[in-house]
Amino acid sequence: MTAAVSPTGVRIRAFDRADTEAVVELWRAAGLVVPWNDPYRDIERKLAVQPELFLVGESGGVVIATAMVGHDGHRGWVNYLAVDETRRGERLGARLMEEAERLLTELGCPKLNLQVRSTNAGVIEFYRRLGYQVDEVASLGKRLIADASPIG
Repeated sequence: MTAAVSPTGVRIRAFDRADTEAVVELWRAAGLVVPWNDPYRDIERKLAVQPELFLVGESGGVVIATAMVGHDGHRGWVNYLAVDETRRGERLGARLMEEAERLLTELGCPKLNLQVRSTNAGVIEFYRRLGYQVDEVASLGKRLIADASPIG
């Protein structure tokens, strides 16, 4: 993946381990960290599978956005899309989604799925403006490894 630099100086690139604390701080500020998901473990899990699809946006060497992208051979997924609150409105989330879509298309991925809490109307509207629609499905989950005791 080549790092794409925007006219505003924002560069999208692959995650580097040195980004860990800044990424976790961004996720916490964005309200993405929940008690049942340890962000440090989630980062380690992603680094074990398709680490090149873990994207960060940076400006002046500071991490200001993230997207954790994956492809399971059937569908693509995006998790942990976050943009620094002071940088919202600059289309950074849209740019990260465009890069995710580009990378997944190169992998032959026919459809991208994502999950948004049903109460988060603003984020649902953001994705609708990008061409996404609510699928009439029920999302089911089962915790296989408990993350209740955060590490780090």
